[in-house]
Amino acid sequence: MSLTNPPSAATGPGSGSAARTQNFKRNAVQAASEDSPDRGPRPFEYKSKVGVQDKYKVIGFISSGTYGRVYKAHGRQGQTGEFAIKKFKPDKEGEQITYTGISQSAVREMALCSELNHHNVIKLIEIILEDKCIFMVFEYAEHDLLQIIHHHTQQPRHPIPPSTIKSIMFQLLNGCQYLHTNWVLHRDLKPANIMVTSGGEVKIGDLGLARLFHKPLHSLYSGDKVVVTIWYRAPELLLGSRHYTPAIDMWAVGCIFAELLSLRPIFKGEEAKMDSKKTVPFQRNQMQKIVDIMGLPTKERWSLLTSMPEYNAISTLTPPLSAPHHGHHHHGHHYQPQRQTGGGGHLEKWYYNTINQHAGGSGPAPGAASLQSLGSEGYKLLAALLEYDPEKRLTAAAALQHPFFSTGDKVSANCFEGLKLEYPHRRVSQDDTGIGPSSGSGTKRSGMPDESLRPNKRVKDG
Repeated sequence: MSLTNPPSAATGPGSGSAARTQNFKRNAVQAASEDSPDRGPRPFEYKSKVGVQDKYKVIGFISSGTYGRVYKAHGRQGQTGEFAIKKFKPDKEGEQITYTGISQSAVREMALCSELNHHNVIKLIEIILEDKCIFMVFEYAEHDLLQIIHHHTQQPRHPIPPSTIKSIMFQLLNGCQYLHTNWVLHRDLKPANIMVTSGGEVKIGDLGLARLFHKPLHSLYSGDKVVVTIWYRAPELLLGSRHYTPAIDMWAVGCIFAELLSLRPIFKGEEAKMDSKKTVPFQRNQMQKIVDIMGLPTKERWSLLTSMPEYNAISTLTPPLSAPHHGHHHHGHHYQPQRQTGGGGHLEKWYYNTINQHAGGSGPAPGAASLQSLGSEGYKLLAALLEYDPEKRLTAAAALQHPFFSTGDKVSANCFEGLKLEYPHRRVSQDDTGIGPSSGSGTKRSGMPDESLRPNKRVKDG
C-alpha cells in the first residue's frame, strides 16, 4: 500500500481555485442542505428532519473545549462502526441560552471538512442541524499523538519506536501536503489534534482554526490575531507577521517531530495573555525558549527579519549558552559556559542527546529499537522543518521526498506495524450521554491526566 496520494490536477492550486474558493465561502449550513443534482457527489450526506439520536447511539463523552463537546457513538439505521460527534455550544447570556447564529469557526470547519477528502485528514460523515443545534459527525479514531506520547512517559519511560515515528511523520506530512495543495492552512497542528486509528492510520483533525489562504481579501492577521497553540507557534507569528504561509504549519510539524523523539514539547514557553484592549503582546518567554535551542535569528539566516513588527524585541532576548563541541555524544565534562554572540544554536546537540539518551546505561526497554537508527537524516529533517526563515523552511511536498524516509526502515502505512505493545483506548465517560439539543453544555472534561498542562485547550474531532 502506497502512502503517497498526490492531488490530481483538478484539485491543485493551478486549476479551479476561484470557483472552489467561492464554494468554500458559502454559508456551510446552506451548502449542506442544498440538494441540487448539478453539485455532484459529496463526501458526506445531509438529510433534514432526522434527529442525531435517531441515527446514532451515544456511548459516552470524550472531551469538551472552546466550541463544543465531543461524544463517541455507534451507528443506527444500518450505519455500522464508531463515530465521533462534535456538538457545537449555543451562545449563553447568564443562565439564558440565546441563539445568535453560527460562529465563524463552525462555518469554516463545516465548509472545509465537507470539501476535503483524504485518508490522512479526519473524514466528516455528515452534518445534522436539529433545533438550532449543530452536530458534526466524524469517523472515529481510537488514539491521538498526545495520548501516545503520554503512554511512553509512564515508568519505565521508553521512547516511541523509530519505525512508528517515521510512519507518523510521513502520514502527517502527506495530510499537510493535501491541505496545502488545496489552499488550506490548518493553523493549529499539535499532538492533541493528530488522530491515529486502531489500524495505525494518522489523520489530521480539528479544523476549527483552518482557513483558505488563496487570494485573501484581508491580511490573515486581521481575521485571527492569535493562531496556533503557543508551543507550536512559528517565529514569524511570534514576531508579529501580518501575513503568513503554510510554513507556519511546517514549523508545528517540526515541533511535533521533536516531541515524538523526546516525549516533551521542545519549546515549552508560557503564554502572555492579551490585555483588556485586546492588544497582542510580544511572546517573549516563548521566543526565548526557541532562541535557547535555535540561537538568535539573524539577517543572514532570515532576510526579511528586519521587516517583522516585533524585530526590535529580539534585542531583549538572551543569547543561548555556548559549550565546547564534544561530538554527538554527551560527555560529563565540566566547562565554563559562555554566551553566544552569533546566531548559532544547539539543535544538533539537542537531537543527538535525545536519540542517544536511551542507548547507554541500562539501554532501551527489552525488544525496543533504538532511536539512533534515525541517524543524521533525522537531524537534517528536523533542522529543515525548524528553519527560522519561512521561505527556506521545508514544504510538505519537499519533506516527503527527504532521504529520512528512503533510508533505513521502510515507511509503513500502519504506524503500529510490528509493535508488541498496545496503546490504551481513548477514555470515554459513560456518565454523560445526553447529546440532544436540550441537554446541558457543561464544562466537564475527560482525557489525558496531563491535559491541564496543555495551553489553549480546544476540542478534538475524534
